[in-house]
Amino acid sequence: MTTEDSAAVARLDRLNANLVKLDTLSKRLTLALTHRKNADPALSGPGEDVYLKAAAAYVAEMMQNPGRILENQIAYWGKSLKHYVEAQAALAKGEFKAPADPTPRDKRFANPLWETHPFFNYLKQQYLLNAEAITGAVADLPNLEPGDQKRIEYFSRQIVDMFAPTNFLGTNPDALERAVETDGESLVQGLENLVRDIEASNGNLLVTLADKEAFHVGKNLATSPGAVVYRNRMLELIQYAPSTPTVHATPLLIFPPWINKFYIMDLKPQNSLIKWIVDQGFTLFVVSWVNPDSSYADVGLDDYIRDGYLQAMAEVRRITGEKQINAVGYCIAGTTLSLTLAHLAKAGDKSVKSATFFTTLTDFADRGEVGVFLNDDFVDGIERQVAVDGILDKTFMSRTFSFLRSNDLIYQPAIKSYMMGEAPPAFDLLYWNGDGTNLPARMAVEYLRGLCQRDEFATGAFPVLGGMVAPADIKLPVFAVACDTDHIAAWKGSMAGIRRFGSKDKTFILSQSGHIAGIINPPSKNKYGHYTNDAALTTPEAFREGATFHKESWWPRWGKWLAERSGKQVPPRVPGDSTNPVLAPAPGTYVVAVPNT
Repeated sequence: MTTEDSAAVARLDRLNANLVKLDTLSKRLTLALTHRKNADPALSGPGEDVYLKAAAAYVAEMMQNPGRILENQIAYWGKSLKHYVEAQAALAKGEFKAPADPTPRDKRFANPLWETHPFFNYLKQQYLLNAEAITGAVADLPNLEPGDQKRIEYFSRQIVDMFAPTNFLGTNPDALERAVETDGESLVQGLENLVRDIEASNGNLLVTLADKEAFHVGKNLATSPGAVVYRNRMLELIQYAPSTPTVHATPLLIFPPWINKFYIMDLKPQNSLIKWIVDQGFTLFVVSWVNPDSSYADVGLDDYIRDGYLQAMAEVRRITGEKQINAVGYCIAGTTLSLTLAHLAKAGDKSVKSATFFTTLTDFADRGEVGVFLNDDFVDGIERQVAVDGILDKTFMSRTFSFLRSNDLIYQPAIKSYMMGEAPPAFDLLYWNGDGTNLPARMAVEYLRGLCQRDEFATGAFPVLGGMVAPADIKLPVFAVACDTDHIAAWKGSMAGIRRFGSKDKTFILSQSGHIAGIINPPSKNKYGHYTNDAALTTPEAFREGATFHKESWWPRWGKWLAERSGKQVPPRVPGDSTNPVLAPAPGTYVVAVPNT
C-alpha cells in the first residue's frame, strides 16, 4: 500500500469515526431538547396583528396606488432575471466564473468564493436582491402608525437576516471548506457546542458568546480592591479602597442596573471606570444587586427604592459621616434613581448633592430600537409568564437584547460555534454579557407597564412610596451621558427626559458609540469622543447642530464637574472599622451567587 493509500484510509477512518460521534451527539441533542420548559408563545415572536397590519397596508396600497407596487415588483423581477441571464451567459462561455456583481459589500460574505464561485455568487446576489425587495416593500407603507411601521420594518429585517445563505451549512463556503479540511471534525465539534449550549440553557438555545472558563469574577474580572460593608436582601454595598493621599469629602455612590451585573464597570484595570474614579480621589461605593429567584416575586420598584436606594444612601452617609452624597445611576438604575430623587425632593430631603445619569430613560415617548418589544403582544406574554415563574428569567432578557443586533450576537457566533466548530473567544465584555440576572415578577411588570408603556413618570402619574412623582420635582445639579448609537436607551429619548427635570444646573453629554462602549470609554484608549453644547436643551436636532465635538473620552470632563461638587479634601477612608465591619472582600458574594430555580 502506498503512502497516498495509507493517508486516504486514515482519512476515511477519521470520517467514519466522526460520523459515529455525530450519531451519539444527535441522541444527546434530542435528550437535551426534552428538558425545555414550556414558555408563553408570545415570548417567541410578535403577535399576529403585526403581520395582519402589514398585509392590510400592502393590499390597500396595491388598490390605491398600483403603479408604485408594480414599479417595485417589475424592478425586482428585472434585476433578478438580468442576474440569472448574466450567470447563464458566463457558464455558456465555458468559463467557471461569476458575472459582474454590483451588490454592496457585506461582511457576512467575506469568503472570496462569494465573489468568484458561480454557485455561491448566484446565491449571494439573489439573496441580496430579495432582501432589497422585501425591505423596499415594507418601507413607508401608508395608513400605518409610526410605531406599527417601525415594528413591521424591524421584524421583516429579522426574517430577512435569518434566511441569509451564510446561516445554512449547505450554502456556507467557510463551513464546508472547514468540514472537508478536518474530515468532519469541525461538524462534530460544532454539534458538541450546540448540545452544550442547549444543555446549559435547560433545553433553550442561547449561543455562548465567550469562553466561560477564561474568566472568573474576583480573580481576573472585578479586581479593584474594596470590601462589602453592608448587606441586605436587595443588595451588597461595596466600598472601594482609596488610592490617593487625600479624597474629596463628599462620597460617590453608583447604582448599576439590576438587569446586568455591576462589574461591567470593572472588567480589568485598563478600562475600569471604578478604578479610574478611585484614582481621581473619590470615596466610591457601588451597589451589587441580588440575583433574584422566585421568592422575590412580589418585590416591586418601591422595594428597590426603599430597601435599595434609600438604604444604600443612608449607609454611605452613616459610614462616611457626611450629610450629603453624590449619586450615579446607569440605565434602568438611572431611571429608578430619578424616581428616588423626585420622591426625596417632595419630602424636602437634600441628602443627595448631585446626580449623574448614564444612558438613562425617564421619558419613554421615544423608546428606541427596544421599543419593538414593548407592545402588548410581548408584554402580555411576559406578564403571564412571570405570574407562573415569579421572575422574568434572564434568558428572555438576554435573547431580546441579542436580537437588537442579531447578526453580531446570534447568527455570526452561531456560525462560528456550530458550523465551524470553533471555541468561543476569551472576550471579557461578551463574558459579562452572558452573565445575566433575573428580574422579580412584580418589578418587571411595573417597569414595563407603568414606565415603558404608559410613560407615567414623564407625565407625573407614577407612584413612589405612596406619592406621585415627576421629573420636574428634581432640582439638584445633574450630569447626563447618552450614546449616539445606543440601541437600548435612544439618546434623543434620554435627552427628552433630562429636559423635563426641574434642575437649573444641567449638563448633557452625547458620547460616541453604544450602550456599553460609549460609557466604558477610558481616556487611555482615546477611542470614542463626545459632543457638548452649552445652550439650553431644546431639541435633539438643535443640540447636534450647535454641538462641539471633542475627540477624547468624556470621563475627565465628568471628573472635573464632579470634583467641583464634592467638597474639600479629607484623609482617605479605608473600608471597615469597629462600627462598619468588612463582610466580604470585593466584589462580594451576590455577584457570583446562583439563584434557586
